[in-house]
Amino acid sequence: MLTLPSMGVKERKEREKLEKRELILEAAHNLFLERGFDQVSIRNIAEAIEYSPATIYLYFKDKNQIFHALHTEAFRRFGEALYTSQQGIANPMDRLIKMGEAYMHFAINHPEYYDIMFIMKAPMEHVDEMDLKCDWPEGRKTHDYLESLLAECKEHGHFKNTENPYLSLLVWSTMHGLCSLKVRDRLRIYPEESREEMFTKAFDTFKQILLTL
Repeated sequence: MLTLPSMGVKERKEREKLEKRELILEAAHNLFLERGFDQVSIRNIAEAIEYSPATIYLYFKDKNQIFHALHTEAFRRFGEALYTSQQGIANPMDRLIKMGEAYMHFAINHPEYYDIMFIMKAPMEHVDEMDLKCDWPEGRKTHDYLESLLAECKEHGHFKNTENPYLSLLVWSTMHGLCSLKVRDRLRIYPEESREEMFTKAFDTFKQILLTL
């Protein structure tokens, strides 16, 4: 019978360290969603997982750093969703539309991540404290991909009279505004029975506008 080598002390400690870090992040995420970022303390997080606050500080400098770690993970999942939506599609304009659909799908199905990524200020406060070449690396990576896709669309005859930086901001801000209204339940100005239709038809209208540029 084959005997697998046992995990060494160093490997086991590293695994335990990673597991403890994930436990802290999970507890913090749940508390942030339940109470709001400003109402959660390091002590609250520690109590939720029956650790001392000192243990939390071994892994994270402060609450903002914890939130930024969640922010980074949210963008990883978001980027994965956008990338997957592009697979097998050759036409760049079709990929742009699919990217918009994936953006909406992610925001609707993962509002807890969308808030962290684009609405709450907390992770940006931590970014300001970091010595980075880019002011917001997570956002920059996604935005660069959007710009490159728009440039590819231009090579195929779209957006002839537009400049990429302004167009990319227009696309991003339109999608963000639409999804933020949906995620934060701000479509209440419309009758309840028509809100879903308003949301999807607004996106369809935006697609048609892009196709005419």
